[in-house]
Amino acid sequence: MRRRTLLHGGFAAIAAGTTAAALAQGASTAGEAQARSNLTLIAPAATGGGWDGFARESQQVLRSESIVNNVQVVNIPGAGGTIGLSQFVGSPGNPDTLLVTGGVMVGAIALGEGDATFDDVVPIARLADDYAAVVVPADSELQTLDDVLTTWKDDPRGTSIGGGSLGSIDHLLSGRLAQVIGIDPQDLNYIAYSGGGEALNSLLSHTTTLGVSGYNEVADQVEAGTLRALAISSPERLPGADVPTLMEQGVDVTMSNWRGFVAAPGITDEVHQEFVDIVAEMRESAAWQDAVQRNDWTDNFMTGDEFEEFIQDESDQADQIIEDLGL
Repeated sequence: MRRRTLLHGGFAAIAAGTTAAALAQGASTAGEAQARSNLTLIAPAATGGGWDGFARESQQVLRSESIVNNVQVVNIPGAGGTIGLSQFVGSPGNPDTLLVTGGVMVGAIALGEGDATFDDVVPIARLADDYAAVVVPADSELQTLDDVLTTWKDDPRGTSIGGGSLGSIDHLLSGRLAQVIGIDPQDLNYIAYSGGGEALNSLLSHTTTLGVSGYNEVADQVEAGTLRALAISSPERLPGADVPTLMEQGVDVTMSNWRGFVAAPGITDEVHQEFVDIVAEMRESAAWQDAVQRNDWTDNFMTGDEFEEFIQDESDQADQIIEDLGL
């Protein structure tokens, strides 16, 4: 497998220094303030993105519900979250810092970004999921998912699919769909875009044949009649979204852009349980359920062995997809 890294030059040095400063606070106060007093949430992405929004919703609920006295969010962007991950694991035993993680990081690790993996952290909880939709412009001749699959199988390289960065859920889902319907994944014509706006513009201008994107990102366009959603990657139809699943249309694929928290390696059993309790209290609050509804997330709470097994399964699947794609 050809491995990539974005830990280059000055940017990596800046990110490392920023992360080290953020983590130093937790390490230096280990004997003075535990997570109930001061908690740092590291969002391993830039402000304004999905992980940042998740971290700040968590911050707000933890404060408003008096679950934690003081909560700060620190952003450490880069390489699908693996720059933040790599620095986070360098502060073992940290008793008052959690790292936001999720499906995007699974793909980035599978691509070989950074030098740390989920084996280097302690899973705490999975909290919320987004699902991806297969969409086409409203004026596309492709009216149904069957139309898309037929066209795609007839001309894999000539059927362009626009989505997020390499290793994203959009990319992994496209690769998985190719596998399931009998297309050689290495014939996948996937065009990665750095932002949802670019991907949308390429689709509306017919630069790409179809798009794969988080349903939350395209719901407004679907409701406005600009895009047509043909399928969604959830196990069941989402409330309020009249979009059939891949499964109910005969394509045995589900995939989520999940979000959750992990802790630093080497924490004690007591600290581990404290983190689980804090996150569980947050999830059970009315304020958090309101946040889930406002953000159109799906509540999929998971901790303990079940969460660890889920991460392992996700990682194994991503590794296989990336290998089959020849990346």
